[in-house]
Amino acid sequence: MKLSKAFWQTYKEAPSDAEVASHQLLMRAGFIHKTGAGIYSYLPMAVRTIKKIENIIREELDKIDAQELDMSFVTPADLWQESGRWETMGPEMLRVQDRKQNDFCLSPTNEESITDVFRKSISSYKQLPVSLYQIKAKFRDEIRPRFGLMRGKEFIMKDAYTFSMDKACLDEQYELYYKAYSKILERMGLEYIVVEADPGAMASGNAKTHEFQVIADSGEDVVVQAKATGYAANLEKAATVRPELKFTPESEIEEVITEEMPTCEQVAKHLDIPVHQTLKTLVYRAFYGQKKVIYMILMLGDDKLNEIKLKNFLKADKVEVAAEEDLKEFNLIKGYMSPYGVEGKISFLLDDSIDPKSSFVVGANKENYHLKGFTPSRDLGSFKTVDLRMASVGDLAPNSTETIEFRKGIEVGHIFQLGDKYTKSMKATVLNQNGKKEFPLMGCYGIGVTRTMAAAIEQHHDENGIIWPAAIAPFHVYLAVIGKKAETKQMAGEIYELLKEAGVETLYDDRGMGPGPMFKDADLLGLPVRIVLGERDFAESGELEIKIRKTGETFKVAKSELVEKTKQILTGLMSN
Repeated sequence: MKLSKAFWQTYKEAPSDAEVASHQLLMRAGFIHKTGAGIYSYLPMAVRTIKKIENIIREELDKIDAQELDMSFVTPADLWQESGRWETMGPEMLRVQDRKQNDFCLSPTNEESITDVFRKSISSYKQLPVSLYQIKAKFRDEIRPRFGLMRGKEFIMKDAYTFSMDKACLDEQYELYYKAYSKILERMGLEYIVVEADPGAMASGNAKTHEFQVIADSGEDVVVQAKATGYAANLEKAATVRPELKFTPESEIEEVITEEMPTCEQVAKHLDIPVHQTLKTLVYRAFYGQKKVIYMILMLGDDKLNEIKLKNFLKADKVEVAAEEDLKEFNLIKGYMSPYGVEGKISFLLDDSIDPKSSFVVGANKENYHLKGFTPSRDLGSFKTVDLRMASVGDLAPNSTETIEFRKGIEVGHIFQLGDKYTKSMKATVLNQNGKKEFPLMGCYGIGVTRTMAAAIEQHHDENGIIWPAAIAPFHVYLAVIGKKAETKQMAGEIYELLKEAGVETLYDDRGMGPGPMFKDADLLGLPVRIVLGERDFAESGELEIKIRKTGETFKVAKSELVEKTKQILTGLMSN
């Protein structure tokens, strides 16, 4: 492509609302155009990168016998009503009506649509497993779209679905996608971590699910990792262990004055004890449909509650901090409450980091007073012990002595085992070997295509611009010419044709600009290789300059060796 003919423009300044590097650089480098809040048009440079990402995905999914289809973007409400999600999806799903007042939505995801396709096409176990995918725009009405393509309303996504007769087959399909996703990200040249994740509303709390996180300092997700053991999980899922703690042996209950000391840190300092010798008391209410159940939760004083673990353990529809009226029902005072002496319909949960046979400091259920010597096994009639804490600095990986580390990541892929959640609710059955109807088990596998493009920039950029991994760069080479003589321009044209004939994707800057502005555009665009034909240098040495954007390395090569050397460099960049 000759730049004089390209629909492309760069900008010196990023928009004021561009907070992260990918948003700033995609706008400045002429990749995207903002149509509205969270909605972008993809300009020619972006489309080239998007197509490369899509093609890598297609190639790897074709290898595992997944088949591509294309489902409708607008979905009728009755499919969502069958699954029960029309009411529960929330305001993120944009609902619309046609002229006949029929309800539809702009698809935020496609479990219902694919299940409808499946149930009308497949009838026997002999036709399983089925593995289908599409690459298509999705729409989620984010209340606060931000970070450009990282959290937009409209985005391109690859979503895939498998249908299996039994758990063993589902596990096989899941493993195929796990390996395919790993290969996809490796081919794109991205550093990533696969982490255990929480299935959220997509499936049951014990379903197998993993996130594929691209490592970047700007990532919104916190990843817990122990490299030596291979353990990795997102912060909400991590089941780490505190190093061994020393607790106070069982002792008698003693009331102490703690005036205006509602926090564990204040009480510990006042009593000159470690914070983990205090217990933090939290009261939550869990909802099961319309039914409400009150729980009192005890944590070590310097731990934080992981609400996702709590919700999953309780198998509740929703959990939230108890309201004032709930506390009044049990005569509880914020900052001074504990389970000691509490009566009524309330259940007690202890985090499993607590030694129930040791004594701790807890609230006295009386303002400005705490109790020393509270021993759960002695002073609490009935309770359950469960992992409820958020992983923290200094923790150990499960079943290991290795200390975990925290890294920031950007979730670009997520795979789930859905089970029969959708096939059962939508009555999608097949006949088994005995001629009886069964609900197949589903898997769901997503990759954010445009999100991956943004994540690649978050991981690969510097103060001058983007540094594209070679596999997904819009072009491989930026060819620049410095000089005004007709023979110099003619030679540049010949070199451009030689590179094209050799299959090297080349962007030829024939705009006649000076080297300063031209090189700034080259760095901002971030193509893997820059080739410069300098009129003066070539006249003196007969050589051109090759510069690698990623490393800054430069090479001088003769025209006769240029194509071979360029292909050699690109091959090396593709394999890194």
